Amino acid sequence: MALPVAVPATAARDVALSPPATAMVWLGHGRRHETIAVPGVRLAEGDVLVEVELATVCGSDVHTVAGHRKAPTPLVLGHEFVGRIVAVLDDVRATDGVRLAVGDRVVWSIMASCGRCDRCARGLHQKCRQLLKYGHERVAPRWELSGGFATHVHLRAGTAIVRVGETLPAAVLAPATCAAATAWAAVDRAADVVDPDGAVMLVTGAGLIGLTATAIASGAGARVVVADPDPARRTLARSFGAAAMIDPVEPGALARALRRLRAREVTIAVEASGAASAVAFAFDGIGVGGVVVLVGSVSPGPAYALDPEHTVRNLTTVRGVHNYDADDLAGAVAFLQEHAHRYPFAQLVGRPHPLADLDAALEHAATGADVRVAIDPRL
Repeated sequence: MALPVAVPATAARDVALSPPATAMVWLGHGRRHETIAVPGVRLAEGDVLVEVELATVCGSDVHTVAGHRKAPTPLVLGHEFVGRIVAVLDDVRATDGVRLAVGDRVVWSIMASCGRCDRCARGLHQKCRQLLKYGHERVAPRWELSGGFATHVHLRAGTAIVRVGETLPAAVLAPATCAAATAWAAVDRAADVVDPDGAVMLVTGAGLIGLTATAIASGAGARVVVADPDPARRTLARSFGAAAMIDPVEPGALARALRRLRAREVTIAVEASGAASAVAFAFDGIGVGGVVVLVGSVSPGPAYALDPEHTVRNLTTVRGVHNYDADDLAGAVAFLQEHAHRYPFAQLVGRPHPLADLDAALEHAATGADVRVAIDPRL
């Protein structure tokens, strides 16, 4: 464990690290990561330095290195993480209002917002005019530790930080900062329109977001139908509370599932895959007065031709969820702390790779053999 050099908090903002922190820097499509050493950081007001316990590879990381998403280079990827505070400047508070301290085990939001612009004033902190996103920003002087594929992450002021205690395994907590928080946001936004208790909910895509949304919604009283073309993922969905699993390619599969559930129609649909066919399936399957929440469409893809007349006559509400706010992250962590023992979240994460083997880990993640691939900087 790298220890910060003790300095008076009121006199200095520089934190030296011995041994130096290391980060894996992506230089562009087709090129392998390079390691950089970071001997110290300069903490500004509201900043926190965290040593990474575990990071996991999100699908967007895979898409980026494959060249399917534009990203600035050089770049430290990674935005799913859990760690421990090793330095904190001034009075920085967690989402529950408690002052953060060295030694706290925490997760943190994938973005930092200014809290002052017009969008932040509207509660859209994830779309702040001055938004900084971990794992998505070009490496800059004095902010080299900007992504999760590193031994440390330099958290900027305006980051939502949640204390997580010592009970839950890192494999459950690390994906919470992207997949679980996004799933929580999706179900929460759907609940603004349709109460999940007693509702029939369709989830398209049994990746980590879809599986987590299934667990959250079923816990809230929904009967969840999970649609995924992969038989193994459909089987996995039952372990997360799905009432029915269907192959969306099979004609009439949703109608038959509804009959088995003695349900008339779907009133909530969460599209978590990003596939154009799944978007169409969600809209085709939604019943009168229902809500379609789009979550997975975060990479360029074919457009979907929305039928405005059907949308109007069907009283359909369409909501887009991209990232989340501080309450969503706190809600996701609280859900995991209370219910993770009921679901095999930890089993979704494969054997951890050392940080130096990041390229191999990303190649493994691209196969889809594991729902999540882990990076342990301590190996």
